[in-house]
Amino acid sequence: MALASGSKLGPYEILSALGAGGMGEVYRARDPRLGRDVAIKVLPSGSAPDSERLRRFELEARATAALNHPNILAVFDIGSSHDNSPYIVSELLDGETLRERLTSGAQPVRKAVDYALQIARGLAAAHDHGIFHRDLKPENIFITRDGHVKILDFGLAKLTMPEPGAAGMSAQATLDSVTGRGVLLGTLGYMSPEQCRGAAIDGRSDIFSFGTVLYEMLSGKRAFRGDTTADTISAILKEEPPNLAAAGRDVPPMLERIVHHCLEKDPAARFQSARDIAFALESLSTATSTAPMLATGAPKSRKSWLIPALVGVIIALFVAMALLVVRLNAPPADPPSYRQLTFAREFIASARFAPDQRTIIYSTARIGTQTELFSLAPDNHAPVSLALKDADVEAISHTGEMLLLLQRHSLVRVARVGVLARAPLTGAAPRPMMSDVVDADWGPDNQIAVARYVDGHFRIEYPIGHVLYEPTTGYVSNVRVSAKGDWVAFAEHPTLGDDAGYVAMVDSSGHKRTLSPRQSALENMTWAPSDKEIWFSSAVVNTEFQLRAADLSGHTRVIDRIPGIPTLYDIARDGRVLLGQGVLKILTYARGPGQDQEHDVTIQNWTEGAAISPDGRQLVSNEEGAGSGPDYDVYVRATDGAAPVRIGDGHGYDFSPDMKWVLSSLLSHVPRQLFLIPMGTGETKQITHDSIDHGRARFLPDGKNVVFTGTEPGHKSRIYVQAIDVQTNDSGSARPISPEGVSGYVPTPDGKFVFGFSDSVALYHVDGQATPRPVSGIHPDEVILSVSPDARSVLVAGLVGYSTDVMRVDLASGRRELFKKIGPPDPAGVFLVEAVFTPDGRYYAYSCFSGLSQLYLVEGLH
Repeated sequence: MALASGSKLGPYEILSALGAGGMGEVYRARDPRLGRDVAIKVLPSGSAPDSERLRRFELEARATAALNHPNILAVFDIGSSHDNSPYIVSELLDGETLRERLTSGAQPVRKAVDYALQIARGLAAAHDHGIFHRDLKPENIFITRDGHVKILDFGLAKLTMPEPGAAGMSAQATLDSVTGRGVLLGTLGYMSPEQCRGAAIDGRSDIFSFGTVLYEMLSGKRAFRGDTTADTISAILKEEPPNLAAAGRDVPPMLERIVHHCLEKDPAARFQSARDIAFALESLSTATSTAPMLATGAPKSRKSWLIPALVGVIIALFVAMALLVVRLNAPPADPPSYRQLTFAREFIASARFAPDQRTIIYSTARIGTQTELFSLAPDNHAPVSLALKDADVEAISHTGEMLLLLQRHSLVRVARVGVLARAPLTGAAPRPMMSDVVDADWGPDNQIAVARYVDGHFRIEYPIGHVLYEPTTGYVSNVRVSAKGDWVAFAEHPTLGDDAGYVAMVDSSGHKRTLSPRQSALENMTWAPSDKEIWFSSAVVNTEFQLRAADLSGHTRVIDRIPGIPTLYDIARDGRVLLGQGVLKILTYARGPGQDQEHDVTIQNWTEGAAISPDGRQLVSNEEGAGSGPDYDVYVRATDGAAPVRIGDGHGYDFSPDMKWVLSSLLSHVPRQLFLIPMGTGETKQITHDSIDHGRARFLPDGKNVVFTGTEPGHKSRIYVQAIDVQTNDSGSARPISPEGVSGYVPTPDGKFVFGFSDSVALYHVDGQATPRPVSGIHPDEVILSVSPDARSVLVAGLVGYSTDVMRVDLASGRRELFKKIGPPDPAGVFLVEAVFTPDGRYYAYSCFSGLSQLYLVEGLH
């Protein structure tokens, strides 16, 4: 039922109807709290009971809200009406769609280029977040009265499906029909060839659709159109659109080449990113400033623009030559100077300038990972201990008060928390403030900003207690407050357990802005003294770290290319930089049948052993080193050190009981889904398709079910069991078997129970019905390394420090006894991250982080 004017929807007052579509009715409404008009999309009445439509509607909201860009429609809020129909609140636009604008015919060339450039920038921002539009067309492009372009309905094509019993579709309808390879999504006439075939798509599909829109803006006609659906698809797959000159338009050749480069049938032959299109269009726009290449009036003859164009080109060449001469004759800039400050065999965990901007306070680990705080005075290579152990320095105020993180430990891999404490530089004991803090920083008003873990979620607070931002998935780290205190910069990591992420910042009202493309690894960051850039150390791919900067409009640049792994700690007010330079590795050691000692089975330099076969002969390893792919690599390797075999992308978890498959996930997929990678011939199969973020997982002994720790949006983690069918790839739905706040993935040998960890440890029945059975003798912060074949005992370890005691726990009595001690021979900068044992405990593998670094004072970086 349509909403009447004056009715209420949550806090919003409905003013009038704006329109309706397949996914919702749209209204103009008033937000009395902020005194502004907004647009509200409401799921159509009668469809609210459909849980799948509800899920897709929520996914659309989350996908759009994640995109913070001036050329993408902004989403403000999401809620539910009195009859549980969900709604999305977005900015209210004043203007018209590009479709309405095109009713008057082709657009002036200069105007079309301006619109196209804005569309390309919006697409680039979305693609940086791994979000594809899938239904780009003039109806989904809005032009405001001041000429600003907004892309509408991001992700809607992926989510929208025809209603059951819907009538047949015309050439203009949105298709959603199942094909042999997948789902056909998009609007005919604007779909890419791969969409027409129902094949997997990526951002290059949007680039093809962008080309069709640009073509239509320039010609006034659709690039591909047939009398029937089949004719239109055939044109997209086989035909080229007429040259723009055939439409009577005087289009510059460079612009026509851009259009046709977007419309290549083969994705590999197109522009490979929307940023490349934006660059090409910007170059074209730059050319127009020196030569009248883009005609805006009536069509002219070729000769009428040839002479002015040649004059413009000559002028541009002259200017370029003049600039080149100036550059060649300019004195070379002095290279940055690097002065080494530390020389011990150690791992520098954190470092900051003291208020005098010369003394340096740093924490370092020389054995294992337990840090100690030191002070290093100017022109002195003899650091002085501050007698504070297990402490990392996070920030130092202008009055000389330190923010420290004490007893830092890993919640999950790479997400570490500790106790936040305050301590003066004079040497007094720290005063604890709160636990489960990831990072902290002082603001200019002596208020404190923190990234912390609260009730199963990570969030940013500034000042403490005032929540600025809380992601729905993943975690946040590296909070740094700007000099004026108006922005808090941070690293946003979409996947819990992976340090890939984005540079972002949030203001005092909670408005978030993403400033960088996805980095495969994102480490320390800080504000430049100008407050106009955020400097950070990151790797765009794999572990190839560089020192980079992002300005407040989202442009990134490389500051300096430094060998090894640079870590940015702090920048003094005069621009001197405190930088760490390290060699970081994850090394894996294994012992298998017939071996009397451990062997180094590291594949490159970032190898994590994840599972060992029951006979101890094979190991699943995940490689994240410089030579791995963007989604990392899964290997199977013999424990005797034979050559490893790469079997696929992602992060492997377990061998199947028949040793034919490896259970895995792709960390770059948000939320993570589970896959089966064949150890022999065959194709990788995706076995989950839902909104759950899938964490660690294993097969149940029957090989027909998997158990995993998962997190649904808005909820804490819990244990799930899901049936799988390898033959048909038709898996069931995941069933929760534990309450929220419980994690676990290790089953008992009979497949009836799963060990669950929360504040205590218990066995949860796989049917989810029986009362959990408490388990004594296992500590909640330990990891189960193996379960004996008779289910009478388990091997557990804490995996903290450079070595660990593996304990055997009798499940009946809870009695603990030392089984084995594991750890590498060199303890410097080492801590264990993973260990796996065979059920009988005879064979095993373990992985450890190894980091050695030195501290440098750098001058001359810009």
